[in-house]
Amino acid sequence: MTQSVRDLLEQLFRTAVAAAHPRACLAARLPAPPAAGRLMILAAGKAAGSMVEVAERHYLDDLTIPVTTLAGLAVTRYGYGASTRVIPVIEAGHPVPDAAGLAASEQTLALAGSARADDVVLVLLSGGASANWIAPLGISFDEKQAVTRALLRSGASIKEINTVRKHLSRIKGGRLAARCCPAPVVTLAISDVPGDEPAVIGSGPTVPDATTLAEAQAVVARYRLDLSPAVGAQLENPRSETPKPGDPALARTSFALVARPADALRAAAADADAAGYVCVVLGDRLEGEAREVAASHARLARQLRLHGRRTIVLSGGELTVTLRGTGRGGPNQEYALALALALEGTEGIAALAADTDGTDGGGGNPDDAAGAYVDQTTLTRARALGLDPAACLANNDSTGFFEVLGDLFVTGPTRTNVMDFRAILVDSP
Repeated sequence: MTQSVRDLLEQLFRTAVAAAHPRACLAARLPAPPAAGRLMILAAGKAAGSMVEVAERHYLDDLTIPVTTLAGLAVTRYGYGASTRVIPVIEAGHPVPDAAGLAASEQTLALAGSARADDVVLVLLSGGASANWIAPLGISFDEKQAVTRALLRSGASIKEINTVRKHLSRIKGGRLAARCCPAPVVTLAISDVPGDEPAVIGSGPTVPDATTLAEAQAVVARYRLDLSPAVGAQLENPRSETPKPGDPALARTSFALVARPADALRAAAADADAAGYVCVVLGDRLEGEAREVAASHARLARQLRLHGRRTIVLSGGELTVTLRGTGRGGPNQEYALALALALEGTEGIAALAADTDGTDGGGGNPDDAAGAYVDQTTLTRARALGLDPAACLANNDSTGFFEVLGDLFVTGPTRTNVMDFRAILVDSP
């Protein structure tokens, strides 16, 4: 891949991320502070720190409200913290929750329980909140961690994963908003899920939950998850059912999206057009096994190449990986490796697949790769170095593959999250 092509693909990624960053989309949507009482800010997810930064600037600097009227707590992934003035930001584990997240969630529930009718609770929500806000219901913390690991390895969709998690939590599935009652709850969210469903983003802590215990049990059965007897019993316990639409405890709640995957793709498409490429947007809701989607996209890229027009194919969504090997990697890197194999060195095609939060799979470290590049030389270079691309894919070792090639895309934390970003550049013959 020539540096100019790589630079363009990286520019498209950064444009997409900037469009979905809180500094570009949050301030205009923030609610008015309460006439009396406190403004309590509760934030969770990978954008929690940056969202709180924007909120503090708005309320303290632009509206000059007294510092004493602000209260709250934010919890985010390690490495995604922020320098805030009033609202503490706690860093915790993701995607598997840890003790820091557990302690922060208990503090969050305590704050929510202290809310009064004249307070306003502002919930700032983003992808990653499901792991950051961890408050087990009827099971131990170790059991909740084991459930999370099993779900992440299973290949289940994010909606299926969150259906189970909501029914094992004291904070998810509308329970946080119920804890805030009688205070009004305003939720502003950055979507990281296909379809932008409020009940799926962060496992819907402030909105009614239409999923049921029976659906959670069906997910466990569908993916043959080996869970402890205590977890199974909890998913059969009627007390584990979540607040449903019409629940009076959620009567004073509102929910709005401030950034969506579609917004990020729209911004990137404008850049692609300005660079002289025809832009094909496949949508922001793609789901499925990463390697299968990659094979489909490779066929499309080959067809576009035959048409002779310079084209950039953009897509978003949240792909999955069913882990069968022992390697390292995430869905974007696995997609990139599968795409390279499917293209088999086709000239004039290059691609970047990366997670907009800045980390794709990995060990939960902030310096994990966001994704990877591929081009017509990927397989040739790999084989010259003794790598077997097909064996790496079979072992789910996309990180190891691209690490040797020097084609990992490392951005560091972006402090926002609107799912995956994929761009395939097709030059004319």
